[in-house]
Amino acid sequence: MNISRRQCLGGAAALGASALLAKSAQATSNSTQKKLSKPMIINTLGGIENPNLADIPHTPASIKLDQRAFDDARKSGLTAINLTLGYVAGPYEPFEHSVSEIATWDRIIRQYPQDLLKVFNANDLLLAQQQNKVGIMYGFQNCAMLGDKVERVKLFSDLGVRIMQLTYNRQNQLGSGCMEPQDSGLTAFGRDIVKQMNQHKVIIDLSHSGEKTCLDAINISEQPIAISHTGCRALVDLPRNKSDQELRLIAEKGGFVGIYFMPFLSTKPNATADDVVRHIVHAVKVCGSEHVGIGTDGGVTSYDDLDKYKQALKKENAERVAAGIAAKGEGPNTLPFIEDLRGPEQFAKLVDLLSKVKLTTRQIDGILGKNFYAFTQRLW
Repeated sequence: MNISRRQCLGGAAALGASALLAKSAQATSNSTQKKLSKPMIINTLGGIENPNLADIPHTPASIKLDQRAFDDARKSGLTAINLTLGYVAGPYEPFEHSVSEIATWDRIIRQYPQDLLKVFNANDLLLAQQQNKVGIMYGFQNCAMLGDKVERVKLFSDLGVRIMQLTYNRQNQLGSGCMEPQDSGLTAFGRDIVKQMNQHKVIIDLSHSGEKTCLDAINISEQPIAISHTGCRALVDLPRNKSDQELRLIAEKGGFVGIYFMPFLSTKPNATADDVVRHIVHAVKVCGSEHVGIGTDGGVTSYDDLDKYKQALKKENAERVAAGIAAKGEGPNTLPFIEDLRGPEQFAKLVDLLSKVKLTTRQIDGILGKNFYAFTQRLW
């Protein structure tokens, strides 16, 4: 069983941006809506699915797509997502499993050409916005599938994988994950892979990495780097969050930091929307607003029966603990999403909250997606 977070989930001044986003929440008039351009909303780690569907025969358990999933994505205003595919953890052969999942998602995108668009470059993000489709960026959350072959970076890049996370929570052949007891930093092979990713215009993602591994990669990379989904360790001291030093160095090199909608944003069992805002505001203070965005680590469509999901969560958490990939801060009663930032209205709600803490329209538009788009223009 390949039990990544995505699969455990069933997969996982407010004038300009706020007025449009609030359309789904019926917060503004139709006449005002018509005068506004559609904002760019990019989820730098997320999914698209209807988690309420039963498993679809002859389809991977993590693939649960129907019209509701597409409709909810459009209602939310979503432009694009960094979709986790390929090997993360578990008994599968990493390379074969990753190639198979790429083929599966290529087929899905061909099957739904009116709803989905495969993203290879920054221009494709604009195209997805213009065509009212959801752009799908292929991303890895582990590089185990590279084996010991540096040439596989180019192979996967050619297949459309343009974002690669160096490590998951544990050690791999590139470096240490954030839950590794001893972070020994990037390996010699990891350093070679960073150079290959620079050469082939692959975004290096340092989410889940240990701090030394993260700092090594920042120092070695000749291109800007991303942390697609994280929180701020200065606010909540958990391994999945990043230190101010990591955040600052990412920004200084022209990089990008996405704040997630995850339980690691609070010391309480479950984080809230206010916690998301606190971490975004802190990241803005450390990095500058132009380097911050959102990587929710979740989808748009809500669980209809939340109580039923909470029971299933106990089993999912036990599987992750048994596999040794659970992070500190996870638990059998800890929701892997923000309960008051769920559903198609989640981005509209976030905009309203960000406007209340005095972020400007320009800053909010950047956080929603324009900052990540500008980041991709520097790399792709």
